[in-house]
Amino acid sequence: MKVLLLKDPKDKESGPDPYIKELGLYGFEATLIPVLSFEFVSLESLFEKLSHPECYGGLVFTSPRALEAIKICLKENSKNEAWSKSLKQRWNTKPAYVVGKATASLVEEVGLTPQGEKSGNAEKLAEYICSREKPNSSALLFPCGALKREVLPTVLREKGIPLESLTVYQTTQHTDLQESLSSYFSQQGVPASVVFFSPSGVRFCLQHIQKLSGDFINNIKFAAIGPTTAEAMEAAGVPVSCTAESPTPQALAAGIQKALHLQNC
Repeated sequence: MKVLLLKDPKDKESGPDPYIKELGLYGFEATLIPVLSFEFVSLESLFEKLSHPECYGGLVFTSPRALEAIKICLKENSKNEAWSKSLKQRWNTKPAYVVGKATASLVEEVGLTPQGEKSGNAEKLAEYICSREKPNSSALLFPCGALKREVLPTVLREKGIPLESLTVYQTTQHTDLQESLSSYFSQQGVPASVVFFSPSGVRFCLQHIQKLSGDFINNIKFAAIGPTTAEAMEAAGVPVSCTAESPTPQALAAGIQKALHLQNC
C-alpha cells in the first residue's frame, strides 16, 4: 500500500530517510514530496545576538530550520572561530530548550546540549521551560520562523518569563510542489494514506490533493505528525485518521498501520 509523505527528504548524506525506512518495515511503499522552501533572513542580527550570551538566560528552538540558520552563520571562518573558541562554551552554561529529537540532534551538531526534547510540541515545551525558569530572569533567545505559533510566547509571557524572538527564516511553497503532486498521482494513483507534517503543508497541498483525488478522496486515510498539524487539518475540513503519538518515524508508522487495519508485515 502506498503512503505519500508531504515533507522534505532527510539530508542524503545521512542515509535513507527514516520515515521511508520505518514505513517499509510495515510493508508500505512510501514516497516523499517536498512541500516547503525556506528563505533565511536576519543572519547578521542572529550572530550578533549569539555573540553576547551574557545578555540571555538561554536559547529556545522549536524548529530544525532555526539551527540551519545558525549553521549558515558558522560557515564563515571568523564566526566559526569565535563560536569554537568561546561562544559555544559560554552558551553551554545556559539551557538550550528544544521541542523534539530532530531539533535536539541539530543542537548537538553545533556543540550545545539540548533540554526538553521529549516535549514533542510547543505547549509541552512551554510548560517544561516554566518549570525551570524564574520570572523576570534574563530573556531567552528564540530564533524562529515568520509563521511561528504564539502558543509558547504567550505561555511564557503569562508566567513572566522574558522571551526575545528573532525571525530567521520565512516559509514559502516549494517551487515544484504542484508538478510533483500531479506526477505522483498520474504515475502512482491515489495513495492509501497521506501524511501532513506541518500546518503550512496543509495550506499548500490540500487543494491540489482534493483536485487530483477526485471522487477517491474519501478512500484516503489522512495522518498528522502531531497535534498542531492535526488541528490545522481539522480546521480545513480534513478527517484525521491518525495523529502520531510522538513526532518520530516509529510512532507515525505504527499509527498508520493501525489506521489502515493492516497486519504487521
